[in-house]
Amino acid sequence: MTASTKHNYLFTSESVGEGHPDKVCDRISDAIVDLFLSHDPHSRVAVETLATTNRIVLAGEIRGPKLITPREMEQAARDAVREIGYAQKGFHWQWADVEIHVHAQSDDIAMGVDASGNKDEGAGDQGIMFGYACQETPTFMPAPIFYSHKILRLISEDRHAGKLPLLGPDAKSQVTLEYVDGKPVRAARVVVSTQHDESIDQADVREMVRPFVMKALPEGWMPEEEHFYVNPTGRFVIGGPDGDAGLTGRKIIVDTYGGAAPHGGGAFSGKDPTKVDRSAAYMARYLAKNIVAAGIADRCTLQLAYAIGVSEPLALYVSTHDTNHVDDSKLSDILREMVKLSPRGIREHLQLNRPIYKKTSSFGHFGRDPEDDGHFSWERLDLVPELKRAFKI
Repeated sequence: MTASTKHNYLFTSESVGEGHPDKVCDRISDAIVDLFLSHDPHSRVAVETLATTNRIVLAGEIRGPKLITPREMEQAARDAVREIGYAQKGFHWQWADVEIHVHAQSDDIAMGVDASGNKDEGAGDQGIMFGYACQETPTFMPAPIFYSHKILRLISEDRHAGKLPLLGPDAKSQVTLEYVDGKPVRAARVVVSTQHDESIDQADVREMVRPFVMKALPEGWMPEEEHFYVNPTGRFVIGGPDGDAGLTGRKIIVDTYGGAAPHGGGAFSGKDPTKVDRSAAYMARYLAKNIVAAGIADRCTLQLAYAIGVSEPLALYVSTHDTNHVDDSKLSDILREMVKLSPRGIREHLQLNRPIYKKTSSFGHFGRDPEDDGHFSWERLDLVPELKRAFKI
């Protein structure tokens, strides 16, 4: 029996901090996307990053302003690493070797995506994308991933503020919640691993981390002491890409719903919004979140499917997991009437052709606060009034 059908169970999600090797690569790749979109909002970018000991390698394809040089891409990569806080012997923003292997976008791919004549812009690839929302947290995110992210975000904020000079950028968290009657009631296990200076030991790190876990979790949710794990190996001095190689797109479950909902398999970072791996996943989250926020259901999973070069989605699937409070037999039809689900329609509705992606590279793409400058526009709740009217709520 799966976690989704049991009433009483434990469920676990993990998060990784901005200094995790894979997240370093996600941030660099998204910095390149932002660089191109800041010069031309219709740039095409698909850039992957590899990072290891004092080496960064960028590879991929672009179509955009020719005035952006490899040197500028290199500087964007260095700036991303500096912003995270890496100035260590084994991985330093200024001294790491940076290789650029980026070429022009394939004409065959461009032909499928470009609008021409009566043909609207097509999807940049085939694929399936999922969105999810539930009532477990104020952000309509599953609770385990919500609290996993929150622990690391709080630590990161104090580290950047200079309050934790003995902790490094690389960090991971894992939260196991106990569910009773399908609702989270407490943290059964919490794991936090964080890079630290060699002058302190495991016990010191444990007490540094404890207040952030207590602040992140609801009152009374702290697990028993024997189930609170901090740096279980005992030492975490060598971290980041110096300790383990990183690649763009290897933390897709961390980026989404922590395993509480399906994932289509495509990564987000490093891709411009014509790639439906990214933009359609954002739209799916947007629709699912608005459905739950409107009171139509307590939980919602939404799937979109696309074919390369084809404008309209091949399919739209909506499940409210038998938590619907209205007749949802026509929900997919109503959603199609409200929002255009073509790649162009998604980009225009969510205003995605802007340099708004570097912030998404850490602490999850979903459950974030929408900002006035366009960051996390897919977290808006502006469809709620229209949905309520449609279902007479």
